Amino acid sequence: MARLFIAVDLPEDIKAALSSFNASMPGLRWVPPDQIHLTLRFLGDVLPQAGAALKKNLAAVSFTPFPLTLRGVGHFPPHGHPRVLWVGMEESRPLLALQLQVESAVTGAGIPPEQRGFSPHITLARIKENASAEVARFEATHRTLSFPPFSVEEFILFSSVLTPKGATHRKEEIYRCS
Repeated sequence: MARLFIAVDLPEDIKAALSSFNASMPGLRWVPPDQIHLTLRFLGDVLPQAGAALKKNLAAVSFTPFPLTLRGVGHFPPHGHPRVLWVGMEESRPLLALQLQVESAVTGAGIPPEQRGFSPHITLARIKENASAEVARFEATHRTLSFPPFSVEEFILFSSVLTPKGATHRKEEIYRCS
């Protein structure tokens, strides 16, 4: 059984810029630069038979390149103790259309549908302790954060292995636009 997710990788210069925020803030565990991505669908543990069907279905996803612009910061959940610090993005109909196709490929492989709505974001850090004041300061400082648009021309099926030092990700398949 493999632990899988489907994501859009980011350009290296954007990953480097986002990693530069890795400040010393108590209670936050920052995402390593090589693991920064935009998750289209987290799957969790997938049996080999469903994994094979998933790969076939994902190969049939069709999209044309589209621009994506990262903008703004925030946290989840929006009320109460923050658990995730994120970077948002401008609304993108092509991104939503791609995610819907990915979801259809996933459910077509016999994997249960996602119960939560798609909320596109880039996770910067996971918040382990009550760091509400630090998160509020970070958000106030970086509220107007924005990057030039980049072109989304592929998405990736990743496997993820949990270790005591955190997850390690491996690219299993790359699916390019048609």
